[in-house]
Amino acid sequence: MNVVRQAIAEAPGPEAAVQRAVEELHERFPHYDWVGIYWVDTNGTDLVLGPWIGPEATEHARIPIGTGICGAAAASGQTQVVDDVNADPRYLACFASTRSEIVVPILAEGQVVGEIDIDATDPAAFDETDRIFLEEIAALLAPLRPRP
Repeated sequence: MNVVRQAIAEAPGPEAAVQRAVEELHERFPHYDWVGIYWVDTNGTDLVLGPWIGPEATEHARIPIGTGICGAAAASGQTQVVDDVNADPRYLACFASTRSEIVVPILAEGQVVGEIDIDATDPAAFDETDRIFLEEIAALLAPLRPRP
């Protein structure tokens, strides 16, 4: 947590801080195979992909709120942990190698403004420790959200 907090604090601006946070999460947690940040668009209807790091880009650069696991997290404001994405009908397939996913809403003033999306190649890769940790990271990212 302190390493991510330090990376954010030392970045030259909000965009760089979010990018550094994504990089630190990916680098320091080997089971975080793909890490990305989605921000809610100015209309409040879609999630738009921001900084990400992983083996390849996702085709899901824009996701309607309420669609897929990411959209469900944004609609509910609740963290979504999926142990087996192939068994979850909400899953929007990004990568054939993905087996589990965690999506953590980023909240500001009680509203979802974005989310952290992490994919793993192992089934059931995320536990309660990941959830608690990533919810703390989400709180650090909230003030860094893009402003209209």
